Amino acid sequence: MSELEKNLYKRISVPPKQQDAVKGRAYRGFSTVDGGSKGFARYDFELIKQDLINHFHIRQGEKLSDPSFGTIIWDMLFEPFTSDVQEAIIEDVTTIVNYDPRCSVNEIIVDTYEKGITVECTIVFLPYNISEQLRFKFDQANGLL
Repeated sequence: MSELEKNLYKRISVPPKQQDAVKGRAYRGFSTVDGGSKGFARYDFELIKQDLINHFHIRQGEKLSDPSFGTIIWDMLFEPFTSDVQEAIIEDVTTIVNYDPRCSVNEIIVDTYEKGITVECTIVFLPYNISEQLRFKFDQANGLL
């Protein structure tokens, strides 16, 4: 074996592996609702928010495998807004947010406006300890805004 062959391993260099851009992200998913400039991929609390929005888009009883899944707010849009209706909506929103183990709800404010119901809730994303206020408008004519 020649000197050149013996020192061959000294001349070979292996570049370090490039880090995956999403390696540190805990939750990965996609949404076909708004691709835009971000693309369809969703990560971490963006994914959690999209999952909550998806849950609020489903009327209770629409999911074949689980008729208790979804929200009752769609059925309450045309009802008189009494304190019992308000309490039922608050309980429903609490159940929906707590359904997802990645978040919990701190505060819920339910109010009406001329064409629907507004739900404002302060949500804590538990893995990140981030608190954010979300506003959902359930409109009689347009659906969830």
